[in-house]
Order: sequence, then structure tokens, then C-alpha cells
Amino acid sequence: MKSSLLKDIPHKTQADLTKLVADKQEALRVFRFGTTGAKAKNVKESRTIRRDIARILTVLNASKKAEKKEEGK
Repeated sequence: MKSSLLKDIPHKTQADLTKLVADKQEALRVFRFGTTGAKAKNVKESRTIRRDIARILTVLNASKKAEKKEEGK
């Protein structure tokens, strides 16, 4: 999933990225509370979801900084 996510992120709008972050955070919440009563089949899923969220937020913050820099000029 990493390679396809990295290819798609720069081409998406900020609204799409914020929605994607919200979806990933919801998936992480479901994963966390789903594993309390039973064993998870894919224990590394949480790790990949957190890293995907971090990648998306990094792109969002970079684009916001670029916009502020352009406004200052």
C-alpha cells in the first residue's frame, strides 16, 4: 500500500487528504478496539496505518507552509 499511497498523495487536494486522514484514523480506532477481545490476524496493520497517517499529514503541512510562504511574497 505504501507505494500506491505515495504516488497518489501529491495529486490530491487538501480536502481529499483531510478526508483520507479521517478515514485512516477511524480505521486505526476500529483496529485498536477490535483487538481488545480477540487476537488480531495482522498485528502490523496498526503500524502501517499510523505511518500512512503521518505521510499524509506531512504532505498537508508542507502544502500549508508553501501557501503561507507564497502569501508573504
